Amino acid sequence: MSCYFRHMKDVLEEAGIEPTPENKKDVDRIIHGLVEVEYKNCSPAWKIVKEAVRGDEKLRADFVARLRQEWDKQK
Repeated sequence: MSCYFRHMKDVLEEAGIEPTPENKKDVDRIIHGLVEVEYKNCSPAWKIVKEAVRGDEKLRADFVARLRQEWDKQK
């Protein structure tokens, strides 16, 4: 599991995503894509995600919506 998943339980729940052993990599790839950081480059990705989900409510809502949209495309 990605190093930041444990900090994102609330965000993933808002997006309607339950990380499982089977889908963790897919979720992680989506998140990296949203923040435009190379996959598996955890620290820079978390830095950007943290700013998006811990600050302004509009930024958070936008991030959650984009995450959900990309997740739905995977199904």
